Amino acid sequence: MFSIIETSLNKWRNTKKSLCGFGNRSLAALREPFQPSKRCPRWVCIEDAIKIVNSEQLVYIQGGSATPFELIRGLTEHGICNNLRGVRLVHMGLEGDAPFVHPEFEKHFRSISLYIGSNLREAVNEGRADYIPIFHHETPKIFCEGDIIPDVALIQVSPPDPRGFCSLGTSVDCTRSVLTTAKVIIAQVNEHMPRSFGDSVIHSSHIDWAVKHDCPLPCVHPGEPPNEVEIEIGKKIAQVLIEDGSTIQMGIGNIPEAIACHLSYHKDLGIHSEILGDGMVDLVEKGAITNQLKSKHRGRMIGSFAIGTKKVYDFIHNNPFIEILTISYVNDPRVISSQPKMVSINGCIEMDITGQVSQDSLGCKMYSGFGGQLDFIRGAAMGQDGKGKAIIAFPSITSTGESKIQPILKKGSGVVSTRAHTHYVVTEHGIANLFGKTLRQRANALIQIAHPDHRECLEKAAFERLKCMPTKYL
Repeated sequence: MFSIIETSLNKWRNTKKSLCGFGNRSLAALREPFQPSKRCPRWVCIEDAIKIVNSEQLVYIQGGSATPFELIRGLTEHGICNNLRGVRLVHMGLEGDAPFVHPEFEKHFRSISLYIGSNLREAVNEGRADYIPIFHHETPKIFCEGDIIPDVALIQVSPPDPRGFCSLGTSVDCTRSVLTTAKVIIAQVNEHMPRSFGDSVIHSSHIDWAVKHDCPLPCVHPGEPPNEVEIEIGKKIAQVLIEDGSTIQMGIGNIPEAIACHLSYHKDLGIHSEILGDGMVDLVEKGAITNQLKSKHRGRMIGSFAIGTKKVYDFIHNNPFIEILTISYVNDPRVISSQPKMVSINGCIEMDITGQVSQDSLGCKMYSGFGGQLDFIRGAAMGQDGKGKAIIAFPSITSTGESKIQPILKKGSGVVSTRAHTHYVVTEHGIANLFGKTLRQRANALIQIAHPDHRECLEKAAFERLKCMPTKYL
């Protein structure tokens, strides 16, 4: 499973021999987090650990439910009190507050998101923070190949076991690759962090500075239960598109929750998904998820990070039924395509009548990122058994009543999945299969599952755009 990382590291060693090294660590002595060494971490208070960060340095911050809040707090205070300038912070989506992103701290810090969370959207759109458009499965590559070399990595781990091994717990994603190249590793050691199996292991001897701080992991609650529209979408997907023995990828939110509610009586489902959430735990407990028919990692759930409530965190702890692996492996379309009856379920902000999907932006305003959508819909569509299904699911209208299927995408909208990648589209009004369809067939199929109040306008707009009437016939 480390073949991709090792290939990248070998390439780096062969092509970048002119580099003199990372601080006191040479290229020949890159960290291997699994391998114990004779070093020991220095256990210090938060202020002593963070004071090693200097102006113009690049700091990586672990994200998701493993976001090290105490280290972020200490870093922000250190940067302000000591008037640091130009500290760059690279990270995936962060949970909780992001105090360093406040406008008054712009001279001290600049955030660089690999996926934009809600706490960074305003800063990115105001030009006070940056974003790197990148597929999730390629994210580790920018660290392994030396495009980004963190001076400091801020992570959160479980306490060391009797042999000195800690766990990254709920978020491996690209952090595993960062640990091999970062010059200094500072860890927030938290007894609430579950010990997970897979690529999450790091021996404490590779931690330079350790800070003990126990606090519950952030809980992401579904909020309001799925509404009637979301329940109908979940029902259509579960009953029509997901067969017994399917391997599933889906995220978190009301539509995935609605799908999970209708999968209770399915048999031998498997999970291969970048995100693990509460709904999957429920299906395991009901016996629907067994992972027994998977071609890889048979008998185990596979993810790269987990986020939800205490339910999923407790489920992960010391549970060999689950493996948390690097995102370069989990999201590799080739790996995804090898799973039986692979079903990928993703959402969208907007779709045009030809099937183009906008997911990372609202017009010119950045909203999230490429994430793993294209990784999984491509992997599912490539299914080696010919039974994979790539699904884009969304309510037919927005909360303001605007159609989510539009004649054209809003000006400036980014296309995350092209019209050629889009196969199944599901709204509460039906299922459209766009694969192998002409432009006018696509328009017709999408108009049929659009909200009835918008179909006439969409049909007229389709005629103006395509210079012919939409039709279901070839």
